[in-house]
Amino acid sequence: MGILNVTPDSFSDGGQFFAIDSALNHAREMILNGVDIIDIGGESTRPGAEPVTVPQEIERVLPVIQAIRRESDIAISVDTSKAEVMHAAQSEDIDLINDVFALRNEGAMAAASQSGIPVCLMHMQGQPGTMQRNPDYGDVVSEVFDFLVERISACEIAGIPQSRLVLDIGFGFGKSPEDNLTLINQLSRFLELGMPLLVGLSRKSTIGRITDDSLIGSISGALFALNKGARILRVHDVAQTISAIRVWRSFAEEYVVNFAT
Repeated sequence: MGILNVTPDSFSDGGQFFAIDSALNHAREMILNGVDIIDIGGESTRPGAEPVTVPQEIERVLPVIQAIRRESDIAISVDTSKAEVMHAAQSEDIDLINDVFALRNEGAMAAASQSGIPVCLMHMQGQPGTMQRNPDYGDVVSEVFDFLVERISACEIAGIPQSRLVLDIGFGFGKSPEDNLTLINQLSRFLELGMPLLVGLSRKSTIGRITDDSLIGSISGALFALNKGARILRVHDVAQTISAIRVWRSFAEEYVVNFAT
């Protein structure tokens, strides 16, 4: 999953792909590099981020989806927590709703249920603006696990079956670096829930606490998450991550590369 932030203030690439032409060119580049899903977000969820209005978010996201759709059938995910944005994006043939609030905002559960579109449920303690001020857990793995169980149940009651769900532990969302490392180390615990796991640790501050090289750090973390059971990797650096995965799979699966090609 390649990240396409059409925002002026995202934590890593804020403003870089804000204009439609720039966003479309970046989408083309990711498609050329082999991306499977493009995740489009119109509201920053970085620590300290300010919320945007529904019209603002729709104005940012929809033209980019439409532009991509005019020339590609690549899978598109919309990174939003607003029911109105979900409704607006639904008619644009999107493939996934990626909600950092796990459908807890007003109307979001009903909108997702009505859409028939798969949903990614993410754990986050607190709100984006304040989530990193003082994250606090007794047992972070158990608390995140229990939260996801509760949201899965809420989805089923609302008519969203488990077959339409993807789960995200929320690396970096209301968690200390120690919490993040604990969750990734014990990621396989979440396989018990029986749904695909999405992991997004690309360029997060925890990686920056370990190494100054965010690219190598992000790719190393992605491969570790893959080894622990992740099935979707949400990344900024598509080409480099895919290259690393090819090498990892070749070694892990004893796959013989055709060196003649």
